[in-house]
Amino acid sequence: MRAPVLLIDGRSGSGKTELARAVVAGVPTAQLVRLDDLYPGWGGLEEGSRVVHDEILASDRPRWRRWDWVLGRHAEWHELDSQRPLVIEGCGALSRDNRKLATFGIWVALDAETRKRRALDRDGASYEPHWDEWAAQEDAFLTRENPAAHADAVIDGVDVTTELTRWRAVLDAATVDG
Repeated sequence: MRAPVLLIDGRSGSGKTELARAVVAGVPTAQLVRLDDLYPGWGGLEEGSRVVHDEILASDRPRWRRWDWVLGRHAEWHELDSQRPLVIEGCGALSRDNRKLATFGIWVALDAETRKRRALDRDGASYEPHWDEWAAQEDAFLTRENPAAHADAVIDGVDVTTELTRWRAVLDAATVDG
C-alpha cells in the first residue's frame, strides 16, 4: 500500500512552497518534490504535470529527474519511497488525473499583484523576463484542469501556515491508518 500523497498547487508566488516546506517540517518521514526542480525549462509546466503523473504517481517505481536550470538539460534521477508520505508542490501538480492518484489536494489562492511581487522579490531578475510566458502556461493549465475545483481545500496564500496541524494530520493519519 502506498503512503499518503498531498498535492499543493497554485499560481506562481501564491505560497505553495512555503506551505509545502512547513508541512514537511512537521512530518519527519515525508518526502518533498518541488515541480520547480523538474520542469524542463521555462516552457515546461505541462511536462512537469505529466511527469508527476507518469513517473511519480502512476509508477511502480516512483522517481523524478532534476532539471539543471544552468545547463538547460536533465540531470540525475531521484528515487522516491512509496512507503513514505509524499508532498508534491508546484503549479501543475493538481491536474484531474493526478488528483485521482493522491490522498489530498490543496489549492493556494492569492491576488495577482501580491503573487507577482512575491515571485519577483524571491527570484528577481532571473524570473522577470519569463513572468508572462509562465503566466500564460498557468492560464492554459487552469482553464483545462480547473485545479481549484479538484482541491479538497482552497486556502488563502496570505498566511498559508494557519492550518498546518490539519495538513500534517493528512499525512500522519493516513500513514497510521495505512
